[in-house]
Amino acid sequence: MTFIYQLSLSKSSIKSFRRYFNPQKLRDVRYEKLPFCMRVLLESTIRKCDGFYIKTDDVSSILDWQKQQNQAEVAFSPARVLLQDFTGIPAMVDLAAMRDALAKQGVDPNLVNPRCPTDLIVDHSLQIDYSKCSSSGSHCSGQRPGHRGGCSKVSCSDAPSGRSAAVQIENTPLLCPFHLQPVSEPETMIRNQEMELIRNKERLQFFKWCSKAFKNINVVPPDINTVHQLNLEYLCQVVQEGEGFIYPDSVVGTDSHTTMINGLGILGWGVGGIESEAVMLGQPVSLTLPQVVGCKLVGTISPLATSIDIVLGITKHLRQAGIGGKFVEFFGPGVQQLSAPDRTTIANMCPEYNATVSFFPVDDITLQHFKHTSTDHTLVVLEDYLKAIKLFRSYSDQSEEPQYSEVIEMNLSSIVPHVSGPKRPQDRVAVTCMKEDFINCLNEKVGFKGFHISKEKQATQVPFLHEGAEYNLAHGSVVIAAVISCTNNCNPSVMLAAGLLAKKAIEAGLKVKPYIRTSLVPGSGIVTHYLNTSGVLPYLRKLGFEVVGYGCATCVGNTAPLPESVVDAIKQGDLVACGVLSGNRHLEGRLCDCVRANYLASPPLVVAYAIAGTVSINLETEPLGVNSEGKDVYLRDIWPSKEEVNHTEENIVIASMFKELRSRMEKGSSFWNSLESAESALFPWDPKSTYIRCPSFFNKLVKACTPQSIEGAYPLLFLGDKVTTDHISPAGSIARVSAAAKYLQSKRLTPREFNSYGARRGNDAVMTRGTFASIKLQNRLIGKTGPRTLHIPSGQTLDVFEAAERYQRDGVPLIILAGKEYGSGSSRDWAAKGPYLMGVRAVIAESFEKIHRNHLVGMGIAPLQFLSGQNADSLELCGKERFTINIPQELIPRQQLVVQTSTGKSFSVMALFENDMDVAFFRHGGILKYVARSLLP
Repeated sequence: MTFIYQLSLSKSSIKSFRRYFNPQKLRDVRYEKLPFCMRVLLESTIRKCDGFYIKTDDVSSILDWQKQQNQAEVAFSPARVLLQDFTGIPAMVDLAAMRDALAKQGVDPNLVNPRCPTDLIVDHSLQIDYSKCSSSGSHCSGQRPGHRGGCSKVSCSDAPSGRSAAVQIENTPLLCPFHLQPVSEPETMIRNQEMELIRNKERLQFFKWCSKAFKNINVVPPDINTVHQLNLEYLCQVVQEGEGFIYPDSVVGTDSHTTMINGLGILGWGVGGIESEAVMLGQPVSLTLPQVVGCKLVGTISPLATSIDIVLGITKHLRQAGIGGKFVEFFGPGVQQLSAPDRTTIANMCPEYNATVSFFPVDDITLQHFKHTSTDHTLVVLEDYLKAIKLFRSYSDQSEEPQYSEVIEMNLSSIVPHVSGPKRPQDRVAVTCMKEDFINCLNEKVGFKGFHISKEKQATQVPFLHEGAEYNLAHGSVVIAAVISCTNNCNPSVMLAAGLLAKKAIEAGLKVKPYIRTSLVPGSGIVTHYLNTSGVLPYLRKLGFEVVGYGCATCVGNTAPLPESVVDAIKQGDLVACGVLSGNRHLEGRLCDCVRANYLASPPLVVAYAIAGTVSINLETEPLGVNSEGKDVYLRDIWPSKEEVNHTEENIVIASMFKELRSRMEKGSSFWNSLESAESALFPWDPKSTYIRCPSFFNKLVKACTPQSIEGAYPLLFLGDKVTTDHISPAGSIARVSAAAKYLQSKRLTPREFNSYGARRGNDAVMTRGTFASIKLQNRLIGKTGPRTLHIPSGQTLDVFEAAERYQRDGVPLIILAGKEYGSGSSRDWAAKGPYLMGVRAVIAESFEKIHRNHLVGMGIAPLQFLSGQNADSLELCGKERFTINIPQELIPRQQLVVQTSTGKSFSVMALFENDMDVAFFRHGGILKYVARSLLP
């Protein structure tokens, strides 16, 4: 039976036809009972069915989803791949290295190209070198290497023309990072961008070479937009067109926010850098047919609740429901109350409750959103096509209700404003209970929430001087307040609410203390545009929340250092200082080593807590501050109403702003356009480069491969629960006493030139040395925190890298022992590549985060799980034994393997290879070698 049909555009006078595959022509009643996300999978499977990678059995399995969920394996070919530069650069370095390896075998290197359309967005290299300073002062005119010119103060008027302001907005000076002298506010973004381009020139030249050398890849230069915003505002199509057909858009991406796209009815989820490379090279994604949980939204949203409150409420609800590894699809009358930006914000958080995707089918609200970004003709194609294949959702028609694995109901009227913290995003705290909860955290023992501060020290206040004025810090004092690009900036309502609150705060005479490190890093220029056009940006600036650039900054640890007087005061009082940010992820020590408590909050609450200067406050009953007349000002006095926000949003978020973004995208940056790069098919590796280095993954590449058992392995580390990818492969700054720092110093770099681990992901020497370099790593082999371990044969305590290097010299294989949720956190391919290059052959843990498990398999490292009810403690393992793991030649998915120790004990573990493709990747030593061998003659 043929599935190819032509779509006639009945709603347009333009005579146009589109060919498409129509699953309805299967005439199978099960199709209309499938969840909408499963229908997208089915269409792709039908269209890509080739009898090899994707078979007719895959089509049958999806149709029979109700019986096959959690059992059948299917292959899925997404429409495109999305990369950000932190994970994109190692992927492209690997492809460049593969070209070299195949060229040495006599294979044409030009055969190595992405086969799936790929977008690489350079947005993770921004660091906040310039930030606000509330004092004026003389201008900076000194010179330093890499510092362009003097930092002169210039005056500007921030208030839009034609608008009156109750308070005169004046320029806020900034500190030059080299001379600690003020720089004018309008220069902030320009100066940060200049520093970004200077320190990352090598990486950018490599990306420029990639854009010319590889086919089927689109590289977006820095300072244009963040990856998730570009995905939402520019790259997404809902309906794609290629090879003469139209078909549903879908995407896999290495950015942790890839799932945002599901809010627009586009199926997409996050994968590791290693998996993304396989998809780029034509390999489908293999997945077990998931359970699909229907989340029914009912009730009416409270006017005080923002989309972030809704997100965190749903996150907690679904986390408690235990939906790990499942798809979630939203339906019910409450869905219609959510705008498209609300939906993308909700969809963004699905990794936090361990779902694979959170899907909102396309409906009238989605179409209304795309009227800002698409032509009328495109919208006609989109609507007619989706209705033709039953992918358009109508909530008024109850007959369209799909069948779900289970249904969870969420009453939106029950949601009240919350924050999350102080260490984990799942630990939600009602704003009204914040003060009480923080005091409890001080009392509790050190753990996921506690800090164990004795009661006699909880009232400690430390006076300090800042810019000639005296201030006091106490437990709970806010020292970092960041409205960042991660979650909120796709949603104008919460950003406008922050701006309107800032406006009312200024008009009420409130201020933010000058020592608080405040910043505003929008997801794109469109955010700056509507904040400025609406007249609220000057008020945010007045409070210190000024635009410092575009990209991921505070969220990945790229915060500028706190003033020394603040750091000294925190250390003197052993204070639990706080950071408040509007992202979706916070881990202890990520923002700054001396800031132990970090809270996620909506943008208006970030501004509110910055004004209050502390999180130890009940915002309902205690004032934020006192105005010039000595009158108390409460949050309720300045909180903007939902009507105010909606009115401003409707008048600001218009099609012209999206058109401006598209114009900026098409024009590009002058720096990028003038950047020189090589024109060759093979990349000219520079042996002196400390950013780009040819990795050793393809050394001794041969056609044949045989899996080997692991004999006499020592544990490199003995870890506990919740070991995150930040612990395994940090993305922030490079500590001066680390193994990576020693390597860079040997290359004659100064600490100022170290940059971050994220920026140096194209250098395997740096990244291997950075593996397990977190100061928060808790290793049971040494009994204390830090990037150290026990070299068991010698009994010496060494840096983790140094110990691994010594084991490798002696030809000793390594394993890692761990507890629950090993590899949780952001997707990070070097969290698997680093251990692989250290000589780690297997990780034995109680459980694994799914993406990291995939990464381990993709690098040829065996993810082995203790059997139910067992762990290292119950088996009485001390971590100093030698381990032998017998791996059979006929390895099968989820096979139990026997582990023998040098003390005579033996136990079984489950090999977490989920399908035959996983086994094939492991046999070949990882995905990269699997793909490279497929190109060998």
